[in-house]
Amino acid sequence: MAQDYYETLGIPRNANKDDIKRAFRTLAREYHPDVSKHADAEARFKEINEAYEVLSDDDKRARYDRFGHAGVQGNGFGTGGAGFSPFEEIFEEFFSGFGGARSGARRRGPRQGEDRRVNVTITFEEAVFGTDQEVEFDRLEQCETCQGSGAEPGTTPVRCPDCKGAGEIRQVQQTFLGAMVRTSVCPRCGGRGEINPTPCHTCTGSGLLRRHAVLNVQIPAGVREGLQIQIRGEGDAGEQSGPNGNLYVVIQVKEHEFFKRKDNDIILDINVNVAQAALGDKVVVPTVDGDVELTIPAGTQTGKVFRLRGKGVPRLRSDGTTSGRGDQLVYVQVAVPTTLTTEQRELFEKLAKTFGHDIQPQQNGRGFFDRVMDFFGGEQS
Repeated sequence: MAQDYYETLGIPRNANKDDIKRAFRTLAREYHPDVSKHADAEARFKEINEAYEVLSDDDKRARYDRFGHAGVQGNGFGTGGAGFSPFEEIFEEFFSGFGGARSGARRRGPRQGEDRRVNVTITFEEAVFGTDQEVEFDRLEQCETCQGSGAEPGTTPVRCPDCKGAGEIRQVQQTFLGAMVRTSVCPRCGGRGEINPTPCHTCTGSGLLRRHAVLNVQIPAGVREGLQIQIRGEGDAGEQSGPNGNLYVVIQVKEHEFFKRKDNDIILDINVNVAQAALGDKVVVPTVDGDVELTIPAGTQTGKVFRLRGKGVPRLRSDGTTSGRGDQLVYVQVAVPTTLTTEQRELFEKLAKTFGHDIQPQQNGRGFFDRVMDFFGGEQS
């Protein structure tokens, strides 16, 4: 049976966080495997660290107090874990960069180059149908003179005299846990373990040069504002023959004069006059595919939505292919004239006499304001 965590740390069940931390400090000094003389130091330290991980966290401690070990197993802690927890919140100031099997310093080998990002602006129609765009940007490329080695052609690197080829510098320091070895990257060779006594005259020993690059990028149909297209291997060149970084092309879409986009649908607002709304009409409306004829039924009200199937944006998949298209939603606004000719006024006055002057409040239902709220909330009829 697993030992009670409170017993492991030697504290009462009502201990506060400071009591828990002090108990852990004391036991960690005694049982840390790097300094302890106890035969069972490794096993005891794992038990101590496991108990501290649970009891120092309010949520984990509450589950443990209520359900015991069953309440905390399978959540990234508990019995059966391999290795040691890093316990940074207490011992970071003592172990950061210290040597041994967990030393942070390593001899630097091949390193992948940095990623690059470039913005590209396209039109609304190009976002719908896709396009090819030429992008320009600066990146680090391998020096053609030294082939990235940093050494002048005809010369060879030599072992770093400061770190003796190790790529790191070691210093012994005394701590409350005893003598510890602190390691850091060698400042002279940068962790490579070797230096170039005769640096390349072209890149001054860095092995890399900043160059201006021009690439043709295929932008798929259906892209939207802010989408990033990854082009592998077109970023900065890697160090020590490491792989290149990637290029990320960030899409920016120009605002269209008429069209707006909502997911994969295209939104178009049109005005019709009161005669068209009352009597009905056939009108021509623009789409990204060209003009189409739209029938306005008699009695059309402001806020009426007409759906043109398949006239929206292609649905872009994660693999760059598309699957079908959205629709175009045409929102109707009945435009009331602000100025009238004499003839128009006379006709409206005659018409007004036939309608009367009484108003009719709308019954509870879905009015124009409700339809507007549905649009912004993602619902469309």
